[in-house]
Amino acid sequence: MIQALRIMYVTCVVVLATAVPAMAQDAPVNEEGAAAQAADSGISLAAIGAVGAGIAIIGAGFGIGKIGASAVEAIARQPEAVTQIQSAMIISAALIEGAAFFALIICILSLYA
Repeated sequence: MIQALRIMYVTCVVVLATAVPAMAQDAPVNEEGAAAQAADSGISLAAIGAVGAGIAIIGAGFGIGKIGASAVEAIARQPEAVTQIQSAMIISAALIEGAAFFALIICILSLYA
């Protein structure tokens, strides 16, 4: 538990430390300036959308894997509760899959927005 809190703390510090320089940039005067500034950064919206979709799918895969592992452990400990454990596992996996699909659609839509 302590290790997870440390990881979350370090992640928050890194995100906040990298957000400050990004927010301190000068705003472009017009749309041509914004396009030139985006071209200078070298990062396209397609790349950002692809990274976002990849992170969403990887996170969903880890989540569903954790659910499956926990369900197998629970069934091994208490075999008489198989139906209840399976139904809870299927509902949880479906919710995670739906959230991953939603994140994937948002990332794909951000490519064309």
